[in-house]
Amino acid sequence: MNSDRMTAWLPARGWLMAFLLLVACVAAGPALHAMELQRLEIATKGGVRVFAVEMATTEEEKTTGLMYRKELADSRGMLFDFTPEQEVTMWMKNTYISLDMIFIAADGHILRIAENTEPLSQRLIRSNGMTRAVLEVPAGTARKYGIAAGDLVGHPLFNGG
Repeated sequence: MNSDRMTAWLPARGWLMAFLLLVACVAAGPALHAMELQRLEIATKGGVRVFAVEMATTEEEKTTGLMYRKELADSRGMLFDFTPEQEVTMWMKNTYISLDMIFIAADGHILRIAENTEPLSQRLIRSNGMTRAVLEVPAGTARKYGIAAGDLVGHPLFNGG
């Protein structure tokens, strides 16, 4: 290649690389969106269990949730803020991993737990009561740590928790 052709080729290659990187980022979607982790505690009969949770507070975050993720580590989760307290309906559309959904009242008490939810299902999962937040954790977490309805969740979302 002569130098004139090389000069024309390099910028084109640079733009191509930038375009391919952009496409890769868009395709990865929520997986690349690193969220700040917050501490959440659940007081069970067997002791206090600590989780690192991502917060879903905007409509976009609540709509996307843990969709498209291939894994969720033990003691990790996502906390959905449904302020003000309300009846809540969730589903597993585009969610590849099974989850336990923990429905929490405004005072931090667990209302109910939907265990081992079915991946990719559009079946509605209801709170069956007024809910301030929903904590999604890996399936089997509630049973593993003895988390039950009535247990208390400690997090700033619940009455200054």
